[in-house]
Amino acid sequence: MLVPDWINDASSIADPFGYGERAVKFLRALRHPKNPAPGNPFQLDPWQENIIRAIYGPRHEDGTRIVRRVVINVPRGNRKTSLCAAINLLHLIGPERLPGGLIISAASAHEQAMELFQETAMIVQFDRRLAKKLQVREYVSRIAYNELKTRYIAVAAEGNATHGKTPNVVIADELHAWAGAKGLRMWEALDSALVKVKGTLMIVATTSGRGQENLAWQTIDYAIKVQKGQIHDPATLPVIFMLEPEDDWQDERLWSEVNPGMAHGYPDITGFRDKARKAEFSPFERDGFLQFNLNRWLDSSTSPFVEMHVYDEGAAEVDLDDLEMSQEPCWLGVDLSKNEDLTVIVAAWRDGHGGFIVHPFFFCPADALRKRGELHGVDYVSWAEDGFITATPGNTVDLQAVEDQIRELCARFAVQEVAFDPTFGRVMMANLNADGIPAVEFRQGWASMAPAVKELERAVISGGLRHGGHPVLRWNFENVQVETDRAGNRMMHKGRSGNKIDGAVATAMAVARAAAGGERFTTSATWFEDDFFTV
Repeated sequence: MLVPDWINDASSIADPFGYGERAVKFLRALRHPKNPAPGNPFQLDPWQENIIRAIYGPRHEDGTRIVRRVVINVPRGNRKTSLCAAINLLHLIGPERLPGGLIISAASAHEQAMELFQETAMIVQFDRRLAKKLQVREYVSRIAYNELKTRYIAVAAEGNATHGKTPNVVIADELHAWAGAKGLRMWEALDSALVKVKGTLMIVATTSGRGQENLAWQTIDYAIKVQKGQIHDPATLPVIFMLEPEDDWQDERLWSEVNPGMAHGYPDITGFRDKARKAEFSPFERDGFLQFNLNRWLDSSTSPFVEMHVYDEGAAEVDLDDLEMSQEPCWLGVDLSKNEDLTVIVAAWRDGHGGFIVHPFFFCPADALRKRGELHGVDYVSWAEDGFITATPGNTVDLQAVEDQIRELCARFAVQEVAFDPTFGRVMMANLNADGIPAVEFRQGWASMAPAVKELERAVISGGLRHGGHPVLRWNFENVQVETDRAGNRMMHKGRSGNKIDGAVATAMAVARAAAGGERFTTSATWFEDDFFTV
């Protein structure tokens, strides 16, 4: 479980110039129409107050703010929208205002962007003091303080309103939903704009999402490491309330720990108990409860092959030089792709303890790297630059480069077999067999893949799959959806997302052949419905 250690103790928050106290006083002077208390005061509970103090209190000797980035990751129902609306006003007309200043709140879609805008507008329109000075223009999602020419605008990734702007403050709302190329372009536009002027502030306010190869997880993961003390970065303020995989999701004590508003009456504990009862019997309800109510970051697959935190236990380094020196038997699984997709070779070795060591070699056309990365919401370009993908010239996979890699692996390691799905592999198999390299068929139907998936699952769950933490392979495993037949056999598929699983499929092929040890398998082998394999 992750909770900021200072969230209930303001004594550890520096405030040498009193700016934190000044910000708190301004927010307490606001009014909120939904608060039934006399005078409709804006409700600033202690945990929220300490967030404000932690942002605006710590200062450099010259009085400039130390914190430049805030990552607020809390479950739904903890009133982060109201807090962000108050921060908008703090910079628009409050003591943090700057002449000509611009505050931008951004969301993935127009409807989401309007939630924060309407919350801010409601506070303004309800309070005569603010309504006299601020102009609300709902049709353009803009609130302006003309006296100092400060303004606040709400934008969505659907439009292009972020380009050319010079914001002083950016609030990135529900970052977990910023999927695809539009979300990434909006982030790049806003994040890069914050370096134009001094004293800027980025606030990410989001619930947890799914998958790890995306902008939101990269942002949250960095903040988690800062919160845990693994990274020293005073300019980043992490405010992470998150249930971790090893935590008991049915423990009510943990519910209140990761929902800081629960001590103050929100979210509703009765509603939590009702959702927890349904979650006990429905995997769909459980995923929603974990992600949105307990803020656990989930795997991208809605019917995952394995829990990714279990898979990650196999991230110890794979030393290819040691494997070459040992000349332990090696098996290759090859998944050839259509023109623009990923192609992969996975090498597998038995580790001598009932497990396996694997290493993938991915290929993608150089001209398709950016396009395919944007389509799937991952960074193919960086993966290629870091050596995790081999970019072949042109806009189609260079199959000769793939074949050359197989030949190089056979020359370097004690390769026993090279297993192919013959759908795209017949020509390459013939070439390899002609030169004495044992290329064999491994069809990707139920009869072949179900036993392979079972063997791979056993290895992962038992901690017997060492993969070195290869990021592209991890993404492929994370994308796997599992289909189960009436006999309990399991099959990998992509699901509706269409994200790539080629590396996971090739791993299952290589591990299955390594487990079998090459017995009763010839270059003309085919997998039949009534047997695991045959000759």
